[in-house]
Amino acid sequence: MHSIAMSLKLLAVLFLQVEMVVVASEDYNTNFIYNNGFQSSNLTLDGIAGITTNGLLKLTNDTKQEKGHAFYPYSVTFKNTTSGFNNEEVFSFSTTFVFAIRSQYPTLSGHGIVFVIAPQRGLPNSLPSQYLGLFDKTNNGNATNHVFGVELDTILSTEFSDINDNHVGIDINDLKSAQSQPAGYYSNSGFKNLSLISGYPMQVWVEYDGVKKQIDVTLAPTNVEKPKKPLLSLTKDLSPILNNTMYVGFSSSTGSVLTSHYVLGWSFKINGQAQPLLISQLPKLPRLGERKESKALTIGVPMISLTVVFVVILAVIYFIRRKKKFSELVEDWEMEYGPHRFKYKDLYFATKGFKEKELLGSGGFGRVYKGVMPASKVEVAVKRVSHESRQGMREFVAEIVSIGRLRHRNLVPLLGYCRRKGELLLVYDYMPKGSLDKYLYNQPRVTLNWNQRFIIIKGVASGLFYLHEEWEQVVVHRDIKASNVLLDAELNGRLGDFGLARLYDHGSDPQTTHVVGTLGYLAPENTRTGKATTMSDVYSFGAFLLEVACGRRPIELVDESENSILVDWVYSCWKNGEILEAKDPNFGTDYRAEEVELVLKLGLLCSHSEPMARPSMRQVVQYLEGDFPLPDLHLLSLSSTGLTFGHYVEDFQEFQLSYPSSSTSKAFSRDTTTTTTSVAASLLSGGR
Repeated sequence: MHSIAMSLKLLAVLFLQVEMVVVASEDYNTNFIYNNGFQSSNLTLDGIAGITTNGLLKLTNDTKQEKGHAFYPYSVTFKNTTSGFNNEEVFSFSTTFVFAIRSQYPTLSGHGIVFVIAPQRGLPNSLPSQYLGLFDKTNNGNATNHVFGVELDTILSTEFSDINDNHVGIDINDLKSAQSQPAGYYSNSGFKNLSLISGYPMQVWVEYDGVKKQIDVTLAPTNVEKPKKPLLSLTKDLSPILNNTMYVGFSSSTGSVLTSHYVLGWSFKINGQAQPLLISQLPKLPRLGERKESKALTIGVPMISLTVVFVVILAVIYFIRRKKKFSELVEDWEMEYGPHRFKYKDLYFATKGFKEKELLGSGGFGRVYKGVMPASKVEVAVKRVSHESRQGMREFVAEIVSIGRLRHRNLVPLLGYCRRKGELLLVYDYMPKGSLDKYLYNQPRVTLNWNQRFIIIKGVASGLFYLHEEWEQVVVHRDIKASNVLLDAELNGRLGDFGLARLYDHGSDPQTTHVVGTLGYLAPENTRTGKATTMSDVYSFGAFLLEVACGRRPIELVDESENSILVDWVYSCWKNGEILEAKDPNFGTDYRAEEVELVLKLGLLCSHSEPMARPSMRQVVQYLEGDFPLPDLHLLSLSSTGLTFGHYVEDFQEFQLSYPSSSTSKAFSRDTTTTTTSVAASLLSGGR
């Protein structure tokens, strides 16, 4: 009896062992495919992610600065856990998916899609925009994240060392990709570039060889077979990165431009090749350019023949008048700029006919209105500038289109333009918090503390450095001031109003032009040479630094015969050893004295009368970030004659000083631009 009992016990143990092997085998070979839509997928969704009626996984839904996540609902075993240790080797795995990115504008997007393997679904500690819904400022780069991702990134974020605004990258616990390449694929005839924001579907393959410790990422259009050569290959052991069990899915985020991120199909497998997707069976994307139909209903009323004729005549008259009202000036050379050109009719209805109640501000070069685009509901700021069609307009529009391709988190996007009769309309992204100057002057209801101001200063410096050195051409802004710095919903500073900007190639000499700008911010050499350079921008930025730190304009009228020059006053405070006396008392006592002192001294250094004595914007950013100490101003022999504005004021007698009330500025920069007849005329002439 005893031996029989022992035998039964042994059989039971063997049975349990066999059962564990079967279960383990199932766990170690997770395999799923979504080839006919995601309606019954039971994916775990959060943020703004959702499933469309025809089965598309839509990670974002045309909402600004939001994120969306979609995860396979069950955890996936990536390691052999029978030993009980967490240092086992990661299994080989393979996944493939088809995606598409559709933007409201053909050349703008935000921000991309990431295939992600993470310890938990939802990625709760994450931000939208440049953080792609993966991480936030506190955890990006932490080894404790245990996150692996493959990003399809459509925005250049310099803080993460992105190579461009159209790349594929392998991310390991960090948005600074371990390896990245411009989007494209290798064919028999060589490398073919792809645009991630083209709106057309593309397929991605991600494969990890657990033996070779190699990650391969391949990209191709859906009508092309999988290329033999991957776009990215990285030798990296994922065993320390991935836990025993993880979750697989997608993350996506939007920025300032309305963008939809779609996943059409998805296949995944542990220890094997993911099942191929049948492209013909995937749910269909909306047609490119498809718009929502108007809600207005056509009213049809049975009438006698005479009445019908009368209605037709009235309709013809109405449409003739309407066409004349919304007529635009379009020349043949503008056809290549089609995606950047807005219809006047759309802008008219967006601003409710340019009503006064939609007016955000006005100045020497035009009026700015808030608008909501009729079809997309995108909020914009529309600037109306008077012009006459003359020589130089073609070059100016070409520059406007080029500026529209700028990508930086501290620049206000210029979305496009429209020409009609005697005016030019520039369309910008709308900034809800308005211009910076309304938080500095005229007893604002909301004042900014020092930390907020310092973040804005560093942001504007980063944006200006991008314009001067990091973009494909040199962009000289020519009108840097507080009223042209706009604040987004999080009070981040964004440099806007590129109506006076000039572009030229790196290494070339800027051309002579009419003097334009604002009194108090104009570099003294501008009136002598007529050339706008990066150093003249640095001078304006110096005036901006003092303006923000002191809460005072660069030049203020004391009485009819006397002006107060801000740079002179800050210099006298520094000379007396009391430079902090110049700070704005309105930002209170909660501040870091060394930061305020740095900004004030840097403002003086940037205000030097000699252009070569000023720092470059690259150096300015390094000083503000604390990467390099600011030079001792005493050793530079800084003197009052070296800080020119107060001492060269005779050079500017031709300018008329104009500072409209800050109360008129709501959400787009007011033009406090100083003008003469020649300056105003030069805005759109060949001598811009």
